[in-house]
Amino acid sequence: MGDPKGFLKTARETPRRRPVDVRLGDWREVYEPFARERAERQAARCMDCGIPFCHHGCPLGNLIPEWNDLVYRSDWARAADRLHATNNFPEFTGRLCPAPCEAACVLGITAPSASAGEPVTIKQVEVEIIDRAWASGGVVPVLPAALTGFSVAVVGSGPAGLAAAQQLTRAGHLVTVFERDDRPGGLLRYGIPEFKMEKRHLDRRLAQMAAEGTVFSCGVAVESASQLAGFSAVVLAGGARVPRDLPVPGRDLAGIHQAMEYLPPANRLGAASPVTAAGKHVVIIGGGDTGADCLGTALRQDPRSVTQLEIMAKPPRTRAENQPWPTYPMIYRVSSAHEEGGERVYAASTEEFLADGAGAVRALRLTEVSMSGGRFTPVPGTSREIPCDLALLAMGFTGAERPGLLTDLGVEFDARGNVLRSASYETTVPGVFVAGDMGRGQSLIVWAIAEGRSAAAHVDRYLRALDRPALPVAIPPTARPLT
Repeated sequence: MGDPKGFLKTARETPRRRPVDVRLGDWREVYEPFARERAERQAARCMDCGIPFCHHGCPLGNLIPEWNDLVYRSDWARAADRLHATNNFPEFTGRLCPAPCEAACVLGITAPSASAGEPVTIKQVEVEIIDRAWASGGVVPVLPAALTGFSVAVVGSGPAGLAAAQQLTRAGHLVTVFERDDRPGGLLRYGIPEFKMEKRHLDRRLAQMAAEGTVFSCGVAVESASQLAGFSAVVLAGGARVPRDLPVPGRDLAGIHQAMEYLPPANRLGAASPVTAAGKHVVIIGGGDTGADCLGTALRQDPRSVTQLEIMAKPPRTRAENQPWPTYPMIYRVSSAHEEGGERVYAASTEEFLADGAGAVRALRLTEVSMSGGRFTPVPGTSREIPCDLALLAMGFTGAERPGLLTDLGVEFDARGNVLRSASYETTVPGVFVAGDMGRGQSLIVWAIAEGRSAAAHVDRYLRALDRPALPVAIPPTARPLT
């Protein structure tokens, strides 16, 4: 523990966001640089608690007090080593994870108005460590000590697939990652907007993996078991890509798209995307992270207006009594996209899409709702129309895509529609394992990486017939967030 009074002397500080009018003119990340000295002062706020609950908030088990202390002591190289000990891709989580570790920080127990009651800026210290490691040349390929002769197919190149692939490659197995898109990364590449994570961070990590020996086979849709013949083991990491739909009158009108019909083309082409918000009244249905990604993307395409609808009531600004520390609370948050513009409407349910004379959507009818008996009930007399030329459905995902590979393999599914797996991440088909959202259901990037690492450990154990995993296991497949 570097400074026993650090949390008393220094207030929580995060990097500034670039001015809204500036960042709306480009697709670059929104945050300004954070000085080294500021990061070291923030790291000094970590108390090295006797029971560091930040570990419980993070499924990766990141060694947070250890690398905070090393940063405080300006030992950035060793801090990067400790960070990589549990996390393959801290540059991804440091930018994209909502930081449940901070919600579980012991400093968050007391009132948030006091400097001593503000959590350590764990997420920012994490990203500062890894960015400086890359800048100094400290991130290099880690080659296996020897090759095992076993081959592993990883289907899907999102965070779970990439984590599994890197762990298995470093263990000496011959790993091929199959990706149906033209470039690897999954939703990290085409689902996450550039202003949240510039793709240079992804590309340099992929280059490291290729130098270590991982093979990427892109533009290949694996739709049958025969395509995986000859591999010693298979890891399914295709995600939960089936979107939740909105079956209301007018759903078939032109101009209504799922979020993942809108975001990938926009991430590829920017303002030149074939589905654009330019000059339109945009309505985003869904108040989560995907909805915020749609909001920030739409605002960069010069819309006439943007409205984001959320069926839940507006959350409180502080923890509710039923969400005590160290759980991740549902509180009112303002992302960078929300700061940039648009209107947020809470407790609103879509009743109908209304058509113009040419078969396209022109408006949306909504009504206010209240929770009654565990169900949303319309509030009488609150129905109204809002203009809508482009509707984006961002209501989450319901599970894995079953037709094709999963059906051909014959894997079984659990009651929630996820691929069924054992305590060792193995499906009901011997030698076929599953990691990430495909087995867990829609979740956070930090859980996907933790599952990829854990599944890799069990694949390695299976291939080498070990009594217990030799690679680190972050979580069992039954682990769930603190609630």
